[in-house]
Amino acid sequence: MAGIYIHIPFCKKLCNYCDFYHVIANDDRADFLKALKKEAGFRKDYLKQEPVSTIYLGGGTPSVLSVSETGSLLSHLENNFNIEKDSEITIEINPDDITPEYLKDLRKLNINRISLGVQSWRDEDLHMLNRRHTARQAEEAINAAINEGFTNITIDLIYGIPGMSSDAWAANLDKSFSFGISHLSAYHLTIEPGTVFGKMKKNGLLEEVDEEESTTQFNILVEKAAGAGFLHYEISNFGKPGFFSIHNTNYWKQVPYLGLGPSAHSFNRYSRQWNQRDLKKYIKHAGTDKQLFEKEELDLKTRFNEYIMTSLRTMWGIDLEYTERTFEKEGYDYVINMAGKFINYGLMKQEKNTLILTNQGMMISDNIISEFMMPGDNS
Repeated sequence: MAGIYIHIPFCKKLCNYCDFYHVIANDDRADFLKALKKEAGFRKDYLKQEPVSTIYLGGGTPSVLSVSETGSLLSHLENNFNIEKDSEITIEINPDDITPEYLKDLRKLNINRISLGVQSWRDEDLHMLNRRHTARQAEEAINAAINEGFTNITIDLIYGIPGMSSDAWAANLDKSFSFGISHLSAYHLTIEPGTVFGKMKKNGLLEEVDEEESTTQFNILVEKAAGAGFLHYEISNFGKPGFFSIHNTNYWKQVPYLGLGPSAHSFNRYSRQWNQRDLKKYIKHAGTDKQLFEKEELDLKTRFNEYIMTSLRTMWGIDLEYTERTFEKEGYDYVINMAGKFINYGLMKQEKNTLILTNQGMMISDNIISEFMMPGDNS
């Protein structure tokens, strides 16, 4: 089993918080698609003919592509990879790109999962984030997707937005669940140094919400999602049974995947590599021996740390039997010794042969995961 991620870097507008690689102009779209197909053909042996169970079109904004461009790309993947018949195919869409005709054509391409970047149901938040859609457009987009027969719909929301109260966040969640969606991704606003928000923070023009408010909003999220019948299967992801993101779940379970496009990452269990964040150079070199990427070989200790980092984010937690089998007694003993204090503090619990973070632990998961990292030989 394997996955394919395709990074479409084009955006019509720059969101103030976004740290993903993107370009605003899309004059290079035709050349980019040619380069993408060249890279796919050049790297078709990367997955060693493992069946591909998921394809994810992310970005950037994949919905800036026409349906014919998207269809041509998917056809090219089918010709070069062992794509399973019932594979999960996801596309990220901006609400204002949606029309009934567009959705109808996506269904003809066998795209069966839609990820809508709603972010907030309050226009004042959308304006602050510099999103290009309104709350009304988002509502119309979801209704159109439901009417067209899409049953696997996920929306993205952001909490911890300066100026958004806990009550407003609760109302955002209530509105989201009222549509009968099957999946929700909710991310706390992170202010990265290179973003517009990062520059505003540096200049004293933006202040992050405090830890108490963040905790309150996270707890509201967990409570509201559970009340709506959603399982909290990863720190930022909630799904109804049978509607978890297979693609993202495979990331967390360390299933191999191939990343195509500028900045895209690939993983084959023993190494990780990522393409350079430069569209012009990508177009020039993709699909050749000169393609620009960086690569990291993963030794046993690095693989152990990556397993801990991904598994602690999920409801499946650390599998102690898998840990002992894969990382031997050293890895098993290390995990057991580290877990003790977090269990005593109520941040972690053991259920049979798994170690799982509690809700309280999830709030400070980055700190816990950091402490769990096995130090290098020179540490």
